[in-house]
Amino acid sequence: MSASGGTKAIVAALVANLAIAVAKFVAFLFSGSSSMLAESVHSLADSGNQGLLLLGGKKAKREATPQHPFGYGRERYIYAFLVSIVLFSVGGMFAIYEGYEKIKHPHEIEAWYWPVGVLVFAIIAETFSFRTAIKESNEVRGKLSWKEFVRRAKAPELPVVLLEDLGALVGLILALAGVSLALVTGDGVWDGIGTLCIGVLLIVIAIVLAAETKSLLLGESAGTDEVKSIEAALVDNDTVTGIIHMRTLHLGPEELLVAAKIAVQHDDTASEVAAAIDAAEQRIRAAVPIARVIYLEPDIYQETKRTTPTT
Repeated sequence: MSASGGTKAIVAALVANLAIAVAKFVAFLFSGSSSMLAESVHSLADSGNQGLLLLGGKKAKREATPQHPFGYGRERYIYAFLVSIVLFSVGGMFAIYEGYEKIKHPHEIEAWYWPVGVLVFAIIAETFSFRTAIKESNEVRGKLSWKEFVRRAKAPELPVVLLEDLGALVGLILALAGVSLALVTGDGVWDGIGTLCIGVLLIVIAIVLAAETKSLLLGESAGTDEVKSIEAALVDNDTVTGIIHMRTLHLGPEELLVAAKIAVQHDDTASEVAAAIDAAEQRIRAAVPIARVIYLEPDIYQETKRTTPTT
């Protein structure tokens, strides 16, 4: 699965969220709706999140240094993790606090056409952003389901934008429901309940993002298909007769480390083994282009030397 960063989806989400944040805040000023205030903060937080994703992508492109010999590819994971924290605190916790205050001190919504009109506009804009994220994701997710894509993607940007946009759309529907019920019943408590629901939704999404990004930060192995391709490329049944054990690790979304102990013939010369390792590295890079850092250790195969399955 490609590790595309989905820049187009990030930019589309950023433009949409900035426009929506301004519109929602104006609606809040005219209507006093707490749902509108929570949603404006939510959109502002989302805009900051897209900025963080773009910044992380830029920093990840820096060249390796003696202090960081494997480069800065994991910067993208760090900034994606920061996004989950911002979404949890600035988005979710603020919405819950605002909803609690509105339920405790309800008041009628004024100038109802402002929040309703802005919510309709926001739903249209978020739908455009969500559609762009889906289109970008479909280009790289292959046959994976959406759940599997979010869990297995090595590039964090597209899953983050997908979940943010999904949360934004559901949040807008909740806000519209809260405002509508408050207008129909004349009871501002419904507006507060809608705001509370938005907060809970954002916190759930933030927790999912944090859990998935944490796994990437800790270090994930290559995908199953990539591991099989590497194993097939390693063994030539001539000089390299088998794999004693192998480990893979993503140094970033688009850079993979491969370390393996390979079995060679006991009567091969040093020059033959060296040539076989060079050839094996070329085969691996041809089969899995993101395998950029490869360490191969030759050994004489013995059953006792074989350890856990390759990952």
